Formats: sequence, structure tokens, C-alpha cells
Amino acid sequence: MQEKHPGLVATTGIWKGLHPAMGIASKGMIAAFVVFTALNVEFANSVYSAVRGWIESALNWYYISALTVMLFVCLYLMCSRHGKIKLGDDDSKPEFSNFSWFAMLFSAGVGIGLLFFGIAEPMFYFDNTQPWGYPNNPFADLALVHEMNETRAAYAMRVTYFHWGFHGWAVYVMIGLCLAYFGFRKKLPLTLRSALYPVIGDRIYGPVGHAVDLLAVFGTVFGVATSLGLGVSQMATGLNYLFEIDPGVTTQVILIAVISIVATFSAVSGVGNGIRIISEWNIWLSVVLLAYFLFGGPFQWLMGFFVTAVGDYLWNVIPMGFQTFNEPGASAWQGGWTIFYWGWWISWAPFVGMFIARISRGRTIREFMLGVMFVPTTIAFFWLCIFGGNAMYLELTADGGVGTAGIAQLVRDWNLSSALYGTIERMTDVNWLNWVMAALATFLLATWFITSSDSGTLVITTMLSMGDDDPPQRFRIVWGIGEGFVAAALLLAGGLKALQTAAIAAALPVSVIMVLMTFGILKSLNEDPSVVASPGETGEPEPAR
Repeated sequence: MQEKHPGLVATTGIWKGLHPAMGIASKGMIAAFVVFTALNVEFANSVYSAVRGWIESALNWYYISALTVMLFVCLYLMCSRHGKIKLGDDDSKPEFSNFSWFAMLFSAGVGIGLLFFGIAEPMFYFDNTQPWGYPNNPFADLALVHEMNETRAAYAMRVTYFHWGFHGWAVYVMIGLCLAYFGFRKKLPLTLRSALYPVIGDRIYGPVGHAVDLLAVFGTVFGVATSLGLGVSQMATGLNYLFEIDPGVTTQVILIAVISIVATFSAVSGVGNGIRIISEWNIWLSVVLLAYFLFGGPFQWLMGFFVTAVGDYLWNVIPMGFQTFNEPGASAWQGGWTIFYWGWWISWAPFVGMFIARISRGRTIREFMLGVMFVPTTIAFFWLCIFGGNAMYLELTADGGVGTAGIAQLVRDWNLSSALYGTIERMTDVNWLNWVMAALATFLLATWFITSSDSGTLVITTMLSMGDDDPPQRFRIVWGIGEGFVAAALLLAGGLKALQTAAIAAALPVSVIMVLMTFGILKSLNEDPSVVASPGETGEPEPAR
């Protein structure tokens, strides 16, 4: 394989440091999409929803099969002879400490999502009222566990773990591994196209490669924009709870502007400064909030519930990964939840995988896979259990009977952004403490998103600069502000929901690329000379010297 292809990055002019055609095409593509969506939101949403609905109904088997294959390939590579290969030169060392590495992995991968869904999702599966016309939890219903009790709570956590666990992280691991291996060891550009080199060779530098990277830029911009839309809605709810500020569109647009500016400054400062520092602070502040939920709640019950939930998930994760539902109600649930999540993981994978690769130079494949697969997942499992477990315990022990604490009703009304604050409010009678924890949760929503946004900005500019891990700062500023502008424009037009639907639909072509990447890295690893056993390792006599 060869070094970066010459002549693709401009050396003079306004595009200096970037691929000119890619820069123009990416901005034009995003502008066209925003205009199309904003001009007629209802029509755009109907188009995106039709595509997404077809994917969820006709291709559920494909998504389920693809993620299951990813998981098994990851487990194979983790345990295989390829595990000792360095993601870089044989003498390279990791750029970041383990703590900084884990903090950035967690921040980019799942941080803000756990705050938004950490209580709402387990509570939805725990509920049994079926407000949306399909089962809240078909796995529990198949086992005839219909009553809202501790057994159904365990089923709720099992499904939550399934959607946030090994299957989703396997997608991040696989794409991150491919990018790090081909970028740092094979010296190809650190872009999505490079992982297809074993499949299409030098054509990665032509139109096919451009299309692959443009798809990755599309997914990153709109994935970040939709997450910002979710995040600011919950932040606005928090500000309303704390200061009685109107949580409407004006407040949300102001929040988008502030967060985008801070995230842009962080992206300009680079991975080793802004992104690393904010990620580390996120971890420490999250520990404080987690400790409040752990020790302010039913500590003994929560720890027992955590052990039960993890064991239950590990026992059932493989059969759940192969489960497809054909009954109308259960099938609708699977499309709306599992296939939605699989599509969301895939649509985010180019962005998160690229960032994971960027911060993992110098680690072995085994170290990379163990760290990325198990550390963030374990933290996420503990977080989901403590947060979701507290909410379900409050419903189980409510004075008016099971399910009357009010948190389940917030979820039934699809007021998901209020579930976190509703739980905090009901945990103690100490009003000032509840206020402080709600303020901390709101602040964390902002900082978690900043780490996702600045990571996204760095990834976009890295791809457009053909793999430069220190892309020009002026382009980081353009794209950092641009992500916020896209989110604000679509929020004002009422098109964020349509955009979220479109992002899930866009996961289909990304999944095809993902399958080709998996084939490509297996092929390349089998040909890597560093894993060829020496004569002594094969049991054959070494040649005479």
C-alpha cells in the first residue's frame, strides 16, 4: 500500500489543506438537504418516513444479521493471533493515557444519549399500558410477565442493555479498527475510503472514494445536528425547572449558538487540549451525579439489581441478537426501537469510528478492542441501571400504588426530556439538593454535547483534508459553526424530526460499506507479515545460522 495520493489536497488558495471538490460538494449537499427539508417539512418527512418504514419492515433481518456478524467478528479478532498487531508502527506508543482515552471514548460514543434516554427508555419497557398501540416490551410479554413488578423491571433493563450494549459498540469497534489499521499501519489517508483499499484498490482516490467520504460527512453533520436538537430540548427543560425560563424555540436556538461556539473553540484547540480536558471533566462531574443517584437512592437494591441485570443480559444477549418478530404489534415495536437503534449506531459509526481511530494510535488490536468494546459498555450499563433503576424503584414503591409516581406518565406522554428532572425531584425531600443535582445534569448535557460536537468537527475536517490529523483551523471554525447553523435552521423550520428519520434511512448505504470494510480488514490482516509465525512458533526447526 502507498502513502497519501498526491495532488488531492490543495496547496494554495482558499482551499489550502483540503480537497477542493470534496469541500464544495459537501457544503452543497448539506445546503441542498437543509433547504429541501425546511421548504416543505411535511413532504420531506413523508419521504424520509416512507424510506425508513420500508427499511424497518423489509430489512429488519438484514440489520439484525449485520450487527450480529459485526459482534462475532470483533470477538474473533479479539482472541485471534492478529490481536498483537500494533495500530501504527511496531515501536509506536499510545498518545494518550488510559484514563484520557477511556474518557474520550465514552464522551464521543454515548455521553449525551445516556442522559436523555437513561431513565426514559427503561421506564418505557417497564410500563405495560401500550400507549403507542404496540407492546412496550415484547420480550417480557412473551414470558407472560405483564405486571409492573421487579421481574418486569429486570426485563426492561435487559432490553435497554441490548440496545446500548455489545451489538452497537461492535459497529464502532469495527469501523474504528479499520480506520486505525489502514491509516496508521498501512499509511493510507485517515478517511473512511481507505478501509475499502483491499476491495477496490487505488479507486479509493476516485469518485467511489469521494462518495464514501461524502456519505460519512453527511452522517456526521446531521447526526450531530439531531443530537444537538435532542440535547437542547432537555437543557431547555432543565432551565425551566431551575429558573422558570421559557423552554421554547428561542431558548433552544440560543443554547445551540452558545454550545456551537464553545465546541468550535474546543475543536480548534485540538484533541490533546480542549477535547481531552472537557472529556476528563465530564467523567468527574458524571461521577458526582452518578454518586447522588447511587447513594441517594436505594443503594442495596440498586447494586443487587445491577448484578442481576448484567447477568441476565449476558445470558440472553446472543439469542436476543437473532430475534426477529413477525406479529404486527411486536414487529412494529422492533422497527421503532431495535431497528431504529441499529440504524442510529450505524449512521453515527463513521464519525465515532473515525474519532476512536484518531485517539488510538499505538495500541494493539487486542488492547483496542478490549478497551473500546468493554470499558464504555460497562460504564454505560452501570449508569443505565442506577438511573433507570431509581426511576423504576420509585414507581414500584409509590404511595398510590405501582406506576403512580408520575415518571411513567411523563414517558407515556412522550415528555422524555422531563423524565430525568422528574426523577431527581422525587428522590429526596431536600429541595436545595435536588436543585443542585438538576443544575449539574443540565450542565453535563451541555458539556457532553460539546465533546460530541467538537469531535464531529475534527472528524469532518480530517476527512476533507484527506486524513490530516491536524486539519486547518479555519475549516474547523467553518464546520463547527456550520453544524450549529444546520441544527438551528431545522429547529426553526420544525424539521429536526424529519432529519432524524433521514439519518436512520442513510444508515443503509453505510451498512453496506461497513460489511465491505469488515471483509477488507480480515483479508488484509491475514496477509499481514507481522502475524506470520516464526519457525520456532510452528514447531519446525529453525534454520541453521
